Amino acid sequence: MGRPTSLRLPDHVKDRLDRRAASGYETPSSLAVRLIDEGLRLEDHRGVAFHDSAAHGRVACLVAGPDVAEVIDVLTGLDARGEERIAETATWFGIHPSRVRVAMGYYAAFQDEIDHQIDLRRREAAELRGRYESERSLLE
Repeated sequence: MGRPTSLRLPDHVKDRLDRRAASGYETPSSLAVRLIDEGLRLEDHRGVAFHDSAAHGRVACLVAGPDVAEVIDVLTGLDARGEERIAETATWFGIHPSRVRVAMGYYAAFQDEIDHQIDLRRREAAELRGRYESERSLLE
């Protein structure tokens, strides 16, 4: 449970918060908490952004790039070690190695969240693979 905090918002900000909350089916309070949390995360992890994912809800991603969970999943799955692992991951996504480091920094701060997203993605991939194989067997 959270601790109560009093916040004075300018009228135009409060109006926007209320409109956005109503259009996204969130309460103004829960939207404000989410936006403050994301804003603080953005300040702490330059190069990270957030977007809505139809399959995974609100997720962290690299600015104009892949989701952090995708980068970490590839990074940890490579045989390479050290700087070579970072370079291979960057090549895999076609991004600069510094962006892989941004993903690593975010992961270090929010490991449980990213591990959960990776687990969800792997389970979904296995389910889709199974469905595809079942459909293919119908054509043989």
